[in-house]
Amino acid sequence: MASGDTRSETHEFQAEVQQLLKLVIHSLYSNRDIFLRELVSNASDACDRLRFEALTEEALAPLVSDLHIGVDWDGDARTVTVSDNGIGMTRDDVVANIGTIAKSGTRQFLDQLTGDQKKDAQLIGQFGVGFYAAFVVADRVELVTRRAGEPEDTAVHWISSGDGTYTLEATTREHPGTDVILHLSEACAEFADRQRLEGIIRRYSDHITFPIRMPALDDEGNRKDDEFETVNRASALWRRPKREISADEYREFYKHIAHDFDDPLLWTHNHVEGKYEYTTLFYIPKRAPFDLFDRERDMRGVKLYVQRVFIMEEADKLLPRYLRFVRGLVDSNDLPLNVSRELLQSNRVVDSIRSASVKKILDLLEETAKNDSESYATFWREFGQVLKEGVVEDFANRERILGLLRFASTHSEEGVQTVSLDDYIGRMREDQEKIWYITADSLKAAQKSPHLEYFRKQGIEVLLLHDRVDEWLMAQISEYQGKSFASVAKGDLDVGEDSDGDEEGGSDLAARIRAVLDERVADVRVSKRLTDSPACLVLGEYDVALHMQHLLRQAGHYVPESRPTLEINPAHPLLQRMEALGDSERFGEWSELLFDQAVLAEGGQLEDPAAFVNRLNGLLATWPEAGPGRAAGASADAAADDATDAASGEAQTEEAGGAQAAAEEAERNREA
Repeated sequence: MASGDTRSETHEFQAEVQQLLKLVIHSLYSNRDIFLRELVSNASDACDRLRFEALTEEALAPLVSDLHIGVDWDGDARTVTVSDNGIGMTRDDVVANIGTIAKSGTRQFLDQLTGDQKKDAQLIGQFGVGFYAAFVVADRVELVTRRAGEPEDTAVHWISSGDGTYTLEATTREHPGTDVILHLSEACAEFADRQRLEGIIRRYSDHITFPIRMPALDDEGNRKDDEFETVNRASALWRRPKREISADEYREFYKHIAHDFDDPLLWTHNHVEGKYEYTTLFYIPKRAPFDLFDRERDMRGVKLYVQRVFIMEEADKLLPRYLRFVRGLVDSNDLPLNVSRELLQSNRVVDSIRSASVKKILDLLEETAKNDSESYATFWREFGQVLKEGVVEDFANRERILGLLRFASTHSEEGVQTVSLDDYIGRMREDQEKIWYITADSLKAAQKSPHLEYFRKQGIEVLLLHDRVDEWLMAQISEYQGKSFASVAKGDLDVGEDSDGDEEGGSDLAARIRAVLDERVADVRVSKRLTDSPACLVLGEYDVALHMQHLLRQAGHYVPESRPTLEINPAHPLLQRMEALGDSERFGEWSELLFDQAVLAEGGQLEDPAAFVNRLNGLLATWPEAGPGRAAGASADAAADDATDAASGEAQTEEAGGAQAAAEEAERNREA
């Protein structure tokens, strides 16, 4: 072309057919089992096409009375044969559909349908490459076909070794339909086996509308003459109207697809029509699987079907991870798959189905929580912790999921998680603005926490959160129905004017304890929380609970160092006796012991457990001579006081009498 030539030319891409066929055969499919799924799907399409054409061609009507698919094998000859008595093909059809890569006769036929015909079509093929999956396991493929309505001698015999060429020759076939004979490669001889083929059919094609028949075997594994048995269920239960399906049928189908011996707890069956048409059938199991919390586990349980043909089970794009306990299926012909029909592609259709499916499952849970508290209690016991993940993962449905959560509380039965956030709000005092909660390593630890003392005294309900996920959960949410969440164990306590602590005589003691503990605490202050316990630890509003810090460190995670605040109760006898010790060495030991006890009460881990044990043993060994309230030079007075206290007990036993005598003796010594 001369310099400056601006002519525009159009060229076609050139394809090297042999290389393209190798690409389709060796790179398109990741699973060799797929070959049988694709061939059975093609056979199903052929039967469907005959059924449709028979509606308008009276001569074809007698042929649809026994439409079926056959699968046979020969271990010695190393062959697998897939047959059908469907529409069949003419010589021109074979050239156009089999001899042309990516030319789908099914797609062409479907495009010709309109209205209700298209809506009712059960055709599966889309891309025109499924047939070539046969070459994944076979080094030679034969096809014998005869078009319905054509004479016997018009049958066609197609042969290819997948090398880019094929041979066509005329033959005869007694009945209309198609036979595909696969001559298996040596490496794939395993597929010439009845058990292997039946397993693939049950996995991928169990719900094909037409029966799939295999030769029947006797007890010794030998073929029975001219006897066949259907190996698929040949009925997609989810395609039937809900009113025609009994509860027992739903339960039996669940056991089939979920491989579970127990009945399901709940289920929801929906057929959606409109912009997208699809069917969903979801089950809630009665028991959680052992690997429910394995984050490395592939998300299985919801099967993806396209027109009743199983595509895959790893359908994490169809449901969010926090619903990984759900079992069931999604069946639609609108879902975008890759060419091999093994992977689901993301687009607006997937997003729409996913969103609607989540809504249906949450609807089911809400209805159960409202009308069947016993079943919901079972669900919550098995899957409640997983559902909590949805509060963070699914922002669009956060409020609905929060409404489904259940908790134990200071107002509920012993340890039973039956309190919803709506229940809590309904019982709140008129002047209460916050939803109070506490997180702990166990229910007992939560119930016995000293942080609850003030709230129990005031009759304020507190949620008891003791699941491992709870600390993370509460860090992610701030309010529900306009009410903010607040931990009774973190930050400053703000519950109104009646929470002001009595700091008289306590500030000096707090300052002395702070001087001893120094770097171990952020502060020591008089508590507003405590009424019975001597002390407790209070974390910063955004700090991680001590028991969770310990777990995170054990798991190898970095946890920033934080210093808690020690709150003390000056009215407690222990603190009153400590105050009399002055700044002695014993005061320091009791201060350290007070802090360590508070750490243990919070579920924390002591930095030096051995030092704690030695300190405690040392103080116990010198009791009562040098215990709290035993200042130097005051042991006689203290002994007299203790003896008097012992003598005033309710039981007037010999021991009490001895204590009284000791008190009198001590009093005489003091007067002397």
